[in-house]
Amino acid sequence: MAALITKKNLLTLLLLGLLAGSLPSYTKAQNCGCASDQCCSQWGYCGTGDDYCGTGCQQGPCYASPPPNDVSVADIVTQEFFNGIIDQADASCAGKNFYTRAAFLEALTAFDNFGRIGSVDDSKREIAAFFGNVAHETGLFCYIEEIDGASKDYCDETNTQYPCNPNKGYYGRGPIQLSWNFNYGPAGNSIGFDGLNSPETVANDPVIAFKTGLWYWMRSVRPVVSQGFGATIRAINGALECDGGNPATVQKRVEYYTEFCNQLGVAPGDNLTC
Repeated sequence: MAALITKKNLLTLLLLGLLAGSLPSYTKAQNCGCASDQCCSQWGYCGTGDDYCGTGCQQGPCYASPPPNDVSVADIVTQEFFNGIIDQADASCAGKNFYTRAAFLEALTAFDNFGRIGSVDDSKREIAAFFGNVAHETGLFCYIEEIDGASKDYCDETNTQYPCNPNKGYYGRGPIQLSWNFNYGPAGNSIGFDGLNSPETVANDPVIAFKTGLWYWMRSVRPVVSQGFGATIRAINGALECDGGNPATVQKRVEYYTEFCNQLGVAPGDNLTC
């Protein structure tokens, strides 16, 4: 399934290249060690402004996150809503007995701002966007691991901060199909598992699996949610799908998203494609 062949590294590399190449006077090596008046960005570079002190800022004078609203995500992601997705998966699917609403809600306790920024409608749109992308990535919760993922090379050897274990594969796993060593490494550090030496944990523990999906979402997708659903596609798999790369898969994501928006009683908004 082409939808599962995600290359989230391309977006990251472009961002790193932008920060390292076009703003040399404001950047240092990864891991930061910034001056007191600079922020350490989510990508590990020093500087000031939204790109450094905004979403994902690790240390320094980071901007305060907007206060969460009073929305209960559990009241929106009901068992009926969740079953409406997974019940469409074939009984033979590995994910059928792996992904559960209970596992999602347990993972959610580590990301309590998910789906709770802005108005109630904003919350519903973010939740619909998350599950719209997840439904596409996993084939309606059918797949835990990327098809033929073990045969693919997802090791970025230039990334010395998160060096690959030569005996492990960093192919797509979980609801967002987390890929590449430079995603498994920091995800594991943040969530609490050895992402580089035990990436298979994502395929063996449903709570960890959902945590990786939420981790990636909050770090790389949440910052662009307000720009419309198309921006979330670009943040997840834009290098392969957007700008004419694969219009069919983009459309499928949009179909899931708009379907879930209808179920939640919210308008999908503008800028649905990428």
